[in-house]
Parts: sequence; C-alpha cells; structure tokens
Amino acid sequence: MIQIFWYIYAAFLATSTIGFFIHGGYKSPIFLIDLAFSVIAWVGLFGFVTHSQIFTPFIWQVVLAAVVLWDLLFFFFIKAYFTEAEPEAGSASMTVISGVMMLVLLGPLYYALFQYAF
Repeated sequence: MIQIFWYIYAAFLATSTIGFFIHGGYKSPIFLIDLAFSVIAWVGLFGFVTHSQIFTPFIWQVVLAAVVLWDLLFFFFIKAYFTEAEPEAGSASMTVISGVMMLVLLGPLYYALFQYAF
C-alpha cells in the first residue's frame, strides 16, 4: 500500500514539473539546471520505489548532498535573481512560508534519497 503512495508522489512531482514547463517556467538556463537536478533526484526516487539498484550507494550519497544543497541555494538565493517577484513576495514571512512549503513538498523526496543512499 505504501508503494502506491510513493508512485502517486512521483506522479505529482512529474505533473507539477510538466505544468511549470508548459507555462514557460524553464526559459532561463538556471531553471534548466534545476530541472537537471530534479531529474537526477527522480531517478533515485524511482530506484527507491522499485527496489532496483541504480548506480552505487556512494553515488546516491553524493547526489543527496548535491540536491539538498542545490535546492536550498536555488530556492533562497539564486531564484530571486531570475524571477520578477511581487513586492510582498520578498518579505521574511513569505520566505519562511515558502521554505516550509518547499520542505513539505520535497521532504519525502529527500527521505527516499536518504533511504536509497544509506
């Protein structure tokens, strides 16, 4: 039963990315780099869900560290330079709320990558 929820979660991530792509979200090269990190993380999620060994655990340990570091840097620092933000979007409360939402949405991905790597 838990396996089904992982598949639903993976489908949710893919669907949201496709929606972002359709609405022109990947026009900047920096967003394409973010997409590349996401796809690599999804390969790890796929390996975790299907219980198949893709690469070695050490590779996934490096990928986990790189993905978490990239997501934090991208979300809190890099993305602001490449998007036109609304005036209230830059406030501290919106940043905290957005950060919590990022953790809620990407937390299961990080958990799966951690379990897969170790």
